[in-house]
Parts: sequence; C-alpha cells; structure tokens
Amino acid sequence: MSEPPALNVEEELGLTHNPVITGLWQVADLERGGTELDRQAAADVLLEYVADGFHCFDMADHYGSAELIAGHALAQLKNQSDSPTSPMHVYTKWCPQPHEHTFEAVRAGIEQRRQRLGVETIDLLQLHWWHFDHPGYIDVMDHLTRLRQQGWIKHIGLTNFDTDHLRVLLSCGFEILTNQVCISVLDRRALQDMSELCLKHGVRLLAYGSLAGGFLSDRWLNKPEPVDVPDWSKMKYQRFIASIGGWESYQRVLLALDVIARRHGVSISNVAARWVLQQPAVAGVIVGARITERQHRDQNKTLLSFSLHEQDFKTLDTASEDLLPIPGDCGTEYRRPPFLTASGDLSHHLDALPKVYVKEPVPGRTNRWRITSGSEHEAACGYSRATRDGNRVLVSGTTATHGADRCIGLDDVGAQSVYILDKISASLESLGASLDDVVRTRIYMTDCSQWEAVAKVHGRYFGRTMPSNTLIEVSNLVGPYTVEIEAEAVI
Repeated sequence: MSEPPALNVEEELGLTHNPVITGLWQVADLERGGTELDRQAAADVLLEYVADGFHCFDMADHYGSAELIAGHALAQLKNQSDSPTSPMHVYTKWCPQPHEHTFEAVRAGIEQRRQRLGVETIDLLQLHWWHFDHPGYIDVMDHLTRLRQQGWIKHIGLTNFDTDHLRVLLSCGFEILTNQVCISVLDRRALQDMSELCLKHGVRLLAYGSLAGGFLSDRWLNKPEPVDVPDWSKMKYQRFIASIGGWESYQRVLLALDVIARRHGVSISNVAARWVLQQPAVAGVIVGARITERQHRDQNKTLLSFSLHEQDFKTLDTASEDLLPIPGDCGTEYRRPPFLTASGDLSHHLDALPKVYVKEPVPGRTNRWRITSGSEHEAACGYSRATRDGNRVLVSGTTATHGADRCIGLDDVGAQSVYILDKISASLESLGASLDDVVRTRIYMTDCSQWEAVAKVHGRYFGRTMPSNTLIEVSNLVGPYTVEIEAEAVI
C-alpha cells in the first residue's frame, strides 16, 4: 500500500497567499493591569486584519483574553456569511501541567479552548510541555490524537519542542504538522538539526521572535541600549541580545539589515522577517500585534513584494560571524538557565512541578532511600529504579519503557536514548540529585555500529559535566530495546 500524499502545510493552515501570522501574545501584556480589552473593539481590529488579507492568528490559553477576542471575531464572520468555511484561521496552544496528562484532563483543556473560541474544530492545537523529565507529554499526544479523530482538532502542532523531543514524538508515529519556535537573524538554533529533522518528516516551522520584540527595526538603528523597556516582549529579547554578545554585536547586525533594506527599498523589519521566511523549513512567520494600539499591516504586506538574494544572505552571515550562539536548543530558555524569558528566571515555577517519582526510606536502613516506577519487574526481581545512600545515587539500567510495556523509539536508537536520559534525570531529581551530579554512566547496546547517535545524545545531556563513561556491545537486551543506560551520581 502506498503512503498517502504529504499534506501541503501552507494550504492546510491558510498560509498559501500570505505567510504572515498575526501573534496575539501581547494581549496578555495589554491586560496585565487586570482589565480586559474591550472585546468588540479588539475583535473589530482582527476583522480589519482579515479584510486586509491577514487571515491567520496565533494565540494561547494564557494570552489573556486573546481566545475570547478571536472567538468574538469568528462569530461575527459566521453571522455575515452562509459559507461553511471561515476566512479566519485560528491557531492556539495548550500549556498543561505535568499532572494534566489523563484523557479527562486533556479533553477538559481542549474543550475550554473550543468554548472560548466558539468552534467545534480547532484549526491548529499546539502543545507546550514544561519539563521533559515528566513523560506525560507522550500520553497527552495520545489523547490529542484521539480528540483529532473525533473532530475536535484539525491539526496537531507543538510549540518550543527541541529537536530531541520532536524526534521522540515522531518515532512514536504521531502526526505533527508544525513546531512553533523562535527564529531570527540573532537566533539560528532552529536552522540546523531541527530544520533537517522537520524537512525529513514533513513538519514545518512557525517562527516567532523574528523581529526580536521590535528590536529588529529602523527605530533602534544607532540608538543606545534602553535602561527600561516598556513591554514584556522587549524584556525578553533584550535578554537574547545580551546572550549573543551585547548591544554592540546586535547593532552590527542591525547595520547589515539596513544595508540590505536600502538595497531593496524596504524596512529593516521587512528584511529580518523575509530572511526567516526564506528558510526552507519555515511555513510562516508570526508578527506580534498590540491590536488596540499599533498596527503594521501595510508594512507587513511588503514582505510579499520582494525576495532576498544570495548577496543579501552573505551580508548578514558576515555581520553575524562573531555572535555568540543562543544557549541550548529550541525552547531551552523555558527549561534551563539562562532563562531568556520575559519574566526571567523560571526555576521557581519548574521547582514547583511535582516530581515524577516519590522517594521512600529503605526499611531498616538509616540514610538510604529508593524510588520505584511501578514496573512489575521491579517488585518481581527485587530492585529499585534508583537508590540513594548518603550522598551517592545509583540508577538502575534504564530502557525507553513508557508505562507498562511501550517502547519509545522502537526503530530510532537516538530517540530511545533521549527518553532514557529523561527517565534517569527524573530518577535523580526525585532523590535530590541532578544530571550535573553524575560521575559515571554505562551504555549497553545491541549494535555498536549505531554508537554515534547514542553518543551525540549523551553529549547533549552531559557535555558540561562529562562523567566517566563506558559503552558495551551486548548480544541482547530484555525486550525490544537496542540501548540501556545506567548512571551513578555523587551529590
């Protein structure tokens, strides 16, 4: 049986004729004083966007009243037309806590999105997951797939998933249309391994942060760094600017953008956004709007009127040669230091998330604790998932087993390794340790010819601490696994 033809993502999302998506995250900023925007006035602005050819809008469960405003606009469009299809395409996100991975919790979260938007089917539901040590995102994707089959969701996407965990989900066979990540001339993380994986599997990137919260514009050319910035978006991207080397490095890029802009007779913002749009894996660029204050539709239309040439790309590459890379992969800024977010350090939020496992004292022993994962093999064979004795933590040989017997990454040894090291990290965290405390790892593989995929994952998790390591080829492992890893840590 031949495979079904690949979806045309731009056509599915309404981006064929205009790849500019209007981002509504600043609704939350406009409402941070506690007063919601006038819903009718705000909806009228969205309808003006639609009438002007901007049909696609991006929002989330935590963007203030953005979903309610979009729902109000959708209702007005429905009343004005007998057509069963709407010219307005709405993408929203759900950002659950780790305990919200049951079918009942997922259904309630998506039903709230449907009610706020006033729709039976959500055009694109994008999942954000706070901490990959918690494996519930696999279960959430199972439930989202079920709701998609029931007609609640047209397409499933992700937001701020890094390459490793996108690979894990793809190895499970999930149908993923998009991944929304930060991409700009200052932040090129998504243009390497992430883009390669997306192009291989038919996933497209929706790019946000492409104007760096407005810093990539004519307004800031040859201007001093501001001491106080007025909105959350600029707070966030001022941290990005500091991370790449500071204001002077950023100004060199801005000067290069200005050279290209003058070459084409457009603005710096136009060039910055166009550069992102011309990346092969990108389907659309999200441009934020303060919908009751400033609108830039005429300027955004210019994106469709020109293309960058090879000389333009070389000019920008030369200006960016000395930039420091943004730490980590896509979305790392939400999960590990340095936290490059509007509110800064998110460790208080992450530390408040429940541990994956609950530690318990070992009977009859002082200063010794253990955790179990609930596996039937642990009780039958008499071992713990991990044990802490004083300041020493030992994690048993770990495979990519999800739930009772589901193998994650069955045909992808790299995906198996990612899931295993998340499981090891969760085990350590539950006993008061972390990956940074690991002093030794042992890797068992059934086929050492695939060592490089495993080693690269190991390097991404332990590249900073570099524990002692041994890799061993074995004739077989219990179950359908190709890799098993154990770890020892000293706190």
